[in-house]
Amino acid sequence: MKKALATTALFMLLCFTYFANPFKTEAAFSANTLIAEAHKVIGTPYRAGGTTPKGFDCSGFVSYTYKKVGVSLPHSSSAMYAKGKPVSLNQLAPGDLLFFKTSKHKGISHVAIYIGDGRMIHATSSKGVQVNSIHQAYWKQRFVGAKRL
Repeated sequence: MKKALATTALFMLLCFTYFANPFKTEAAFSANTLIAEAHKVIGTPYRAGGTTPKGFDCSGFVSYTYKKVGVSLPHSSSAMYAKGKPVSLNQLAPGDLLFFKTSKHKGISHVAIYIGDGRMIHATSSKGVQVNSIHQAYWKQRFVGAKRL
């Protein structure tokens, strides 16, 4: 009887923990699938606050792409920065999130998805969703950190 009660209590605790987390980042996902989904919307124009293929801002694009592989993320680059585990530049893997400070305001202001070979895919205010090198001077100077979900 005690074993059944303990098992039931453990099950309930696990269920509560799972459903209490609205931003599930623990889900296993394929980086290849994630990157394929991201590539489908290359060329989509920038739209402040945008979260659909009609127009994206940087965090809207990342959130949309991750949602396609079953991972929920907040629609804010600074809130995304609070998720995941830090990764150094020399340990980047496809699917890692890259964070930048591109404005005079405090904190994170831009997020991108690392796709491998020193490249990232992101929504820029000037050209919409595109691929760039993480080694370009503009991005290198503004890089803050990377996270793995």
